[in-house]
Amino acid sequence: MSTARVQVSACALSAAVNNLRLRPTAVVSFTNHFRKKSLRVVSMSSVPPSQPFEIAVKASVTTPNRLGDCPFCQRVLLTLEEKHLPYEPKLVDFTNRPEWFLKANPDGKVPVIKFDEKWVPDSDVITQTLEEKYPIPPLVTPPEKATVGSKIFSTFIGFLKSKDPNDGTEQALLSELSSFNDYIKENGPYINGNEICAADLSLGPKLYHLEIALGHYKKWTVPDSLTSLKAYTKAIFSRESFIKTSAQPQDVIEGWRPKVEG
Repeated sequence: MSTARVQVSACALSAAVNNLRLRPTAVVSFTNHFRKKSLRVVSMSSVPPSQPFEIAVKASVTTPNRLGDCPFCQRVLLTLEEKHLPYEPKLVDFTNRPEWFLKANPDGKVPVIKFDEKWVPDSDVITQTLEEKYPIPPLVTPPEKATVGSKIFSTFIGFLKSKDPNDGTEQALLSELSSFNDYIKENGPYINGNEICAADLSLGPKLYHLEIALGHYKKWTVPDSLTSLKAYTKAIFSRESFIKTSAQPQDVIEGWRPKVEG
């Protein structure tokens, strides 16, 4: 190989690298005389956006200008808090949904967040997008742990709505809670070990609703024997991010009333 060719290749590579420094997202391919290589740079940032995210969330039905009882909204707010990203909540009155909100999401559901001037619904999509755009600090749940505790919420709802004490819904919930307790005992304090992850931020608000709603409507509490579960909920509920984004207990109670009494 001639010296001239080496110099040209080096110059081309240097130019490509310098170009990458100016472009947050790029795909660059370059070739030497031995093999082809492809370099992909994924768009990501640990620097918060210059403007806060606009996010539509449910408003309180008991107290003006307070966050309402939606656990899916809290999941997204928790993600923003844990990633230290600025946001501006827009409280939506569900008894009279405003026109701007119905234009943003004709389905009329929350949460909805604005990404690059486009309103995006669905807490799964929102939290995944936030993780991709702002991976520091990481909240990724390993795939093999993604379903841990995932059946607790549905079994909670089944028991909450049940009118028959012998229909097995209480036992189904206890079974799921016991399994989760055993998992945390062996793998805790959080789902992914020592560090909180996205699965915790999804499950935490649901356990909060479970505790308040079942305590009010069923006079039911999590058994004291499930010590690891109790330690887990205490750890989650006492986080600054959770305290800041949780609904008032009276809103949780009112939010579940139609399902219990309807």
